[in-house]
Amino acid sequence: MGINEAFDSLQKTVDEDIAKTRLARERRDLFKEALRKEPDVLKTFGSGSLSRSTQLKPIHDVDIVVVYDPDEHPEWGSSGPSAQEALEYIRSQVNRLLSQSAGTHATVIRHTLVRNHAVKCFLDDIDDPEAFTVDVMAALRQPDGSLLIPEKLNARWVSANPEFLIDMVAGRQRDWSYFRPLVRLLKQWRLGVPVKGRVKSLVMEVLALQCLPESGNRAKGLKTFFTAAAVRVHEGVWDPAGLCGEIQPDLDRQGLSDALSEAADLADRACTAADEGNTDEALRLWQEIFGDDFPAPAVAPKRTGSTIGAPALLTARPIKDAPQG
Repeated sequence: MGINEAFDSLQKTVDEDIAKTRLARERRDLFKEALRKEPDVLKTFGSGSLSRSTQLKPIHDVDIVVVYDPDEHPEWGSSGPSAQEALEYIRSQVNRLLSQSAGTHATVIRHTLVRNHAVKCFLDDIDDPEAFTVDVMAALRQPDGSLLIPEKLNARWVSANPEFLIDMVAGRQRDWSYFRPLVRLLKQWRLGVPVKGRVKSLVMEVLALQCLPESGNRAKGLKTFFTAAAVRVHEGVWDPAGLCGEIQPDLDRQGLSDALSEAADLADRACTAADEGNTDEALRLWQEIFGDDFPAPAVAPKRTGSTIGAPALLTARPIKDAPQG
């Protein structure tokens, strides 16, 4: 197996099944369609990783943004109780349109919860650990194109621009067809790195925007990414739109940098091995980075004088960063 075929195989283990992805989009679009017909709604659009096609499997939730007409809700957008009031309004609206018992557009919502920025709508039993949910967020369009969204816990409205990130990712994908697939690989990779706490998937996506190249093959692109990101992460990873601040203030920067540096070293050795025609060694090094889902030949058993003629003993292959989830 060649390097490209091995990356193709790994990609298949990371990407969600197309039928499940299509179902998630259909559920999202059902909410968009129902809310778009409301007289106080100007626009609805998908947000989150599914809208950027950078989602990992399994897809358990999707996000939509509902842009309301400010003339219909003049009290919204100011600090105070209007943040929670807006969320309660959405909750009532989606239940009227889509509740399982009496929805006028469809009967799909079994339960709703008001969260800090959005209303979480359960399409399955709330006690089901794999329940599919749709997060619905209210927004008001600002003159500069950004949005104001409610923040219940602090009784205020905050600025955000999810469309900016959607456009950035789409642009990078147009320039390099490997961009989105590699973002998904990197999101999967981060699940196995030895850091304190966890690394948010959006951290990896923004690092990818900053550190992945815009052309070339996947191996060289990942080598470039790991090398650059190991340094870049020390600066913190911030909202590309410049509105929401640092994406993960409690990120273990040193731990992630160490993991990126180790991956950069392995990737460099893998690229060198490939350039020298040693494909098997290159595959084994990439497997050290991505775990057993990356196909590679087993290490050849060593033979000594005392074992000549005896059954071969297989040496365990060291595995690092085995993917989780």
